[in-house]
Amino acid sequence: MAERLKIAVLGGGHGCYAAAADMTEAGHEVRFWRRDAIAFAPVLNTGVITLIDHAGRRDVAPALVTTDLAEAVRDADLLLSPLPASAQVDLATALAPHVTDGQVLFIPPGTFGSYVMAKAMRAAGSHADFAVAEAGTLPWLTRKHGAAEIAITTRATRLPTGVFPARHTETALAVIRRAFPTCLEAVDDALSAALMNAGPIIHPPLILMNAGPIEHFPRWDIHKEGTQPAIRRVHDALDAERIAVRTALGYAGPHFPLADHYTTATWMYGNLAHDKLVDSGDWHEKLDLTTHRYMTEDIGLGLALLASVARYAGVAAPTADGLLQLGSLAAQQDFRSTGRTLETLGLYQLSPSALTRLLHDGL
Repeated sequence: MAERLKIAVLGGGHGCYAAAADMTEAGHEVRFWRRDAIAFAPVLNTGVITLIDHAGRRDVAPALVTTDLAEAVRDADLLLSPLPASAQVDLATALAPHVTDGQVLFIPPGTFGSYVMAKAMRAAGSHADFAVAEAGTLPWLTRKHGAAEIAITTRATRLPTGVFPARHTETALAVIRRAFPTCLEAVDDALSAALMNAGPIIHPPLILMNAGPIEHFPRWDIHKEGTQPAIRRVHDALDAERIAVRTALGYAGPHFPLADHYTTATWMYGNLAHDKLVDSGDWHEKLDLTTHRYMTEDIGLGLALLASVARYAGVAAPTADGLLQLGSLAAQQDFRSTGRTLETLGLYQLSPSALTRLLHDGL
């Protein structure tokens, strides 16, 4: 096993429970924090998470489960928070008094949350010199089966990861690789990593083009019944725009085209990932088109970001623009003006060289 890390796992989402279980099983000292004591009670009371994966079912016990953020973060080598992007600013504000020089925060996938969280921590008074890293996807295909039970369908085999500020890339990734020793792949910077994010490519066509059955049926699997050839063609067009944006900004490949997820073993989740996801049945679920994170995060934040960066780079992105408009209508809010865009982040006016300096040097 790699050298034992002190890892603070922060949050209560599916990925957070998977992280706490996996990092504990890997032999690291895990401090698992969640703010909501009532929802966290089944773990707080027993100190145990039940993990289900290809190896079976077993209980794992993190070193600490707590609702005290300072206790979780103190002296931690790695802060690991795979929360939805919509929760990043609140977490950053809470973290600001506790983060210290040299600490590393990893927020897979991120949605350019590395910059957003660093800025929010500065605004909340933090002067620490820390690094925030984000990746192209969540390290696990995972769903909670209960208040203290997490099922992991498969784990990432390739995890393209960028760091903000990029001057900390080498030292930050050295820490993260101790937790993810086989799958981490460095990319240029945090914006490059944000433009690897698979969620804003795979989920918008799936939920918008399946809106009828999603609203009609009690449960619907967008990855099984909902993934049809017509929708895959929209995926391919949207992904081509993403790759064109990356190329226009000077980011080299590999670009991890989404088509590889369906047809090869070289994408982020490796062999037969889509088949494993569908066979698990965990994504046969009820989706609310106005509140689900596929809408609020992957369209309202991630797709809005992609469309904005395309405008900035001078790349035509009619598929991204069209899906963003449809999502805005379905959710009854204007994601172009309210979403996570270079405009709303105050970065659109920067020259390419100034943006590159910001991504490298930090705030």
